Amino acid sequence: MSHPVHRLCLTSRELTFTAETHPGAPRSVDALLGLLPWETELVHVRWSGEGVWVPLGDRAFDLPWETPTRYPAPGEVLFYPGGYSETEILMAYGPCAFASKLGPIAGNHVMTVVEGIERLPELGRRCLWEGAQPLTMTLLESITHPGVTP
Repeated sequence: MSHPVHRLCLTSRELTFTAETHPGAPRSVDALLGLLPWETELVHVRWSGEGVWVPLGDRAFDLPWETPTRYPAPGEVLFYPGGYSETEILMAYGPCAFASKLGPIAGNHVMTVVEGIERLPELGRRCLWEGAQPLTMTLLESITHPGVTP
């Protein structure tokens, strides 16, 4: 069964990005959509390289491994549902190897920035040098392709 792709708007101050969800991670996408509309803060990663993250603490999501990766490309967003480390969402803006204080971990590739990717390094710079940055995520639209049942 195919799943719809959802387009989301991610905004941090005047920086805006459009992301599309990964159809191969339907349960992770549903969990993410359940948080919307969402206002939170991004902080720079500690161990993973060039990325920013939203810590979700001990909030548990019962998610299977759907599209796990440890090496997200710039613009890819991972959802780590908890377990060995705290629950979190990570977005790479450059070279990144997902890790925690316990060592390497993987997360489900839940969405990818498709517009504004050239602004991601500025977002990363702000998180690193200016501290936590605001982030608002909203749903723009759901795209059902011909022949696809949502």
